[in-house]
Amino acid sequence: MNATFSFTVSKKQANTLLLACLYPAIPYLQPEQWQGLLAGEQGNIQLDGITVHQDVVLLFGQVVSYSIDDYQEADVDDAWSLIWSNADIAAIHKPANLPVNRTTRNVYNTLIQLLRRESPWPDAHLLHRLDLETSGLILIAQNNSMARQYQSQLDQLIKRKLYRAVVQGKPDWVINDYCCDLATLDEQAGGTAIRSQMHVVPSGEGKKSRTRFNVLTSHVKEGVEYSLLECELFTGRKHQIRAQLAHLGHPIVGDKIYSNQGSFYLKRLQKTLTEVDHEQLMTPHHLLHAYEIQLSNLWCNAGNNEEQPETQDIVIRDDDFPEAWQLLGF
Repeated sequence: MNATFSFTVSKKQANTLLLACLYPAIPYLQPEQWQGLLAGEQGNIQLDGITVHQDVVLLFGQVVSYSIDDYQEADVDDAWSLIWSNADIAAIHKPANLPVNRTTRNVYNTLIQLLRRESPWPDAHLLHRLDLETSGLILIAQNNSMARQYQSQLDQLIKRKLYRAVVQGKPDWVINDYCCDLATLDEQAGGTAIRSQMHVVPSGEGKKSRTRFNVLTSHVKEGVEYSLLECELFTGRKHQIRAQLAHLGHPIVGDKIYSNQGSFYLKRLQKTLTEVDHEQLMTPHHLLHAYEIQLSNLWCNAGNNEEQPETQDIVIRDDDFPEAWQLLGF
C-alpha cells in the first residue's frame, strides 16, 4: 500500500532540522532512504502542503506530511469508533490488538494515525494509553493545544476508571482493595528475560499501586473455572492490573507476559505464534477491557470560557467487548 503520514511540529521539535525529526518516525528506514524521499521528484515530503526538497528548519505548529510507496506492516484491527465527544476531547473505542501509537511492527496503522486520517481531528493527540491487547475506552484531545491543556490536569478530569477482566480461577475473596509497590526487575534481582514485566516488590522499592477488584461472576467451562472481575484503578502504573492479578494467583486469560511464565511473549519475539499456541492461550489477545470512565463535567467545560451550571459528572461506558470474551461465556 501507499501510506501517508503527518504530524504537527511540537515545541520540542521546533528549530530543528526536518530530517532530524523524520529519522525516528519510522525506525527501520535508513537515513539515505529519507534523503532519497526528500530529493525525489514525487513530492513525498511536504511542509504545510508544499513539497520541499531541502532539509529545512521546522517552526512550531507547521504540519509535516510524508508518503511512502509500497509500505508494508503487520495487520491490525482498525475498527475504532467514537463513543463520546465535546468541543475539546473525545472518548474512543480501541479494538484489541491495535497499538495506540507506533511500535517496532506498526507505524501507519495505529490508533492515533487512524484518527488523524479518518476522524474530524487531523491533529488528534492521546491523553493516556492502553496496552496493545487491551480493548475499550481511551481519551484523546482533538488538537495539540487541547492536549497541552488537559494532560497536565488529567487527574482532575478523570474521576474514576473501571476495567473488566476475565481471569483464571475463582478468587477466595469477593472484594479486594489491593495495594502494593510495582517495579521492573532484572534477572539478577529475581526478574525475567522480559524487561517490560512489572513485579510486586517490598514497600518502598517501587511505585505505590492500588486497585480495587470486585468479583462479578464465576463459572466453569470445560472443567476449568473462570471469573469476571471489575477493576477500579486508583493509580495508573504500567501493567498495573495485569501484574497485580498475576501476583494474586489469577492471571488474565490470554496474557502472554503474566501467565505461562511469559513463554508465549518470548516466543512471539522470535516468530509468529502457531494455532496450537493460540489454542493454549485460548484467546487471540488478553481479556482486559477499559469499560468505564467518569469525567468531571465542570472541569470538561472549564476550557470553554463560559459560565457552566453545576451538573452531574459524565459517565462513559464501552460495551463493545471483543468476540473473544464470548468464547468463555462472558
